[in-house]
Amino acid sequence: MIKENIGNYRRALLVTDGVFSMDGDIAPLDQLYEVCEKYGVITMVDDAHGEGVVGRGGRGIVDHFGLHGKFDLEIGTLSKAFGVMGGVIAGKKIVVDWIRQRARPFLFSSAITPADTAACLAAVDLLEKSTELVDALWENTRYFKGEMKRLGFDTGVSTTPITPIMLGDAPLAQQFSRALFDHGVFAMAIGFPTVAKGKARIRVMISAAHSREDLDRGLQVFGEVGRALGVVR
Repeated sequence: MIKENIGNYRRALLVTDGVFSMDGDIAPLDQLYEVCEKYGVITMVDDAHGEGVVGRGGRGIVDHFGLHGKFDLEIGTLSKAFGVMGGVIAGKKIVVDWIRQRARPFLFSSAITPADTAACLAAVDLLEKSTELVDALWENTRYFKGEMKRLGFDTGVSTTPITPIMLGDAPLAQQFSRALFDHGVFAMAIGFPTVAKGKARIRVMISAAHSREDLDRGLQVFGEVGRALGVVR
């Protein structure tokens, strides 16, 4: 937590990620809001991994908990689920005005191109028109996680399409990743300091674009590599 003068008031500032990118779990935003509201804390939600994934039709973690209009700032990206580039800051006018005057990335960066802007708007339009892509994402997630658990893999505490395959040992995770790549599956090994020591894993992000054949091929390779390295039987 930090303190900063914004406008004519001084309060603590709580910054939280909506969906944690390495574990795939969801922040208890409803409980955090209650605490912040009780003690007058300025709140900022970074929802880079939640937009396009959680909430109605991918509207994000604030929608997921039904907390619209409750937070001072919401930060989002257009380079993940939206598939383009750039980001957005939405919030109360006094805070947005302060950011426009003080934020170095805003002051010293150029605007994105018209083509990228059009692509961002098109991505938003797609999500507003239908929940089909988000529904497909979650269906693929349920299938992949269920089959990975059936194979004997530990998918940690993830409740989102971000699926960690918990291995513990960093050299093992690197070896596992290389073996997957040799079999045509690209999945990165994640170790310390990105995650805690002893919590190394392979990080898998399921997509709405994956076909059932894609998922089955990935599951087959994970099973073969896992058995070869003694991770599963």
